Amino acid sequence: MTWPVLAAVLGLFIGSFLNVCIYRIPRKESVVWPSSHCPGCGTQIRPWDNIPILSYLFLLGRCRNCSERISPRYPLVEALSALLALGMLYRFGLTIHFVIYYIWACVLLIITFIDIDYQIIPDGLSIGGAVLGLAIVYWLPLSYRDSFLGLALGAGLLTALIYGYYFLTGKQGMGGGDVKLLGMIGVFIGWQGVLFTIFMGSLIGTAFGLPWAFVQRKTMQAAIPFGPFLALGGLLYVLWGEQIVSWYFGFLA
Repeated sequence: MTWPVLAAVLGLFIGSFLNVCIYRIPRKESVVWPSSHCPGCGTQIRPWDNIPILSYLFLLGRCRNCSERISPRYPLVEALSALLALGMLYRFGLTIHFVIYYIWACVLLIITFIDIDYQIIPDGLSIGGAVLGLAIVYWLPLSYRDSFLGLALGAGLLTALIYGYYFLTGKQGMGGGDVKLLGMIGVFIGWQGVLFTIFMGSLIGTAFGLPWAFVQRKTMQAAIPFGPFLALGGLLYVLWGEQIVSWYFGFLA
């Protein structure tokens, strides 16, 4: 079995655990106990019904016991986890950087779907991730200085934008969770990555949010949370940031 295949398979099973985190963390439930069970009938899920993606397809997206529909998000998260594992392996090879940034990507994946569902970003993931990141900067491909600057710029810049928006409009824009999230992202990618993340997050968020708000007949503020786009911007920087920046300035030239 080659390393990419092993990474993909491992990513699928880790994705299954990420689904547990996404479901239970906002409910303040343990992610370890009890074992996986159907949200509808509470029946414990058998091991052969808990194989990533394949069990969902075999069961036609329904619980074996009560036939309640299982959200397609479950196989989606599993597939995304596998793709992130492959992406980080391609980017860093079999190094400690691969392990750290894949775990970081998994945390961003959890944050993304929690923010989509509840419009909250748990402090345990954002602040906890920042503290952990600062503790392991030695094993990251950036200096302590860049990591601290990333934290300061990420949290400080969004805080300034929030207060500036409130001063100009009298309305609250982004929440404090986005500030903590960008600060955490900055710890792992530095101040340059923070600027890239804000730019790409805003660009993609606008491209996605405008049509979504139009279809839903809502304002941009009420349409979608910003956290998922910050997470996507940070991931893009780690995986292809240099290539995107080079292409962008080459295009302008």
